[in-house]
Amino acid sequence: MTKAELVDKAAREAKISKVAAAAALNSFMDGITKALKKKDGKVTLVGFGTFSKVRRKARKGRNPQTGAPIKIKAANVVKFRAGKKLKDAV
Repeated sequence: MTKAELVDKAAREAKISKVAAAAALNSFMDGITKALKKKDGKVTLVGFGTFSKVRRKARKGRNPQTGAPIKIKAANVVKFRAGKKLKDAV
């Protein structure tokens, strides 16, 4: 499902305009992004799941074409853990 399809579905089910649904979805995504940018960023949606920020350490890898070793920098990554209701539904 794409963002546009999600906006259409939300607008239809909530009986609001697509503009309002798009604004709500954008606000939701911005809120999650801002929360994850914080030092101990974590967003929990009970029944759906938890978004958390995890620090991935620097490591060594290989270029798949040449086989040459490369250094992969440390980075922050987003981790999602599904909640019970989502797990049961899927």
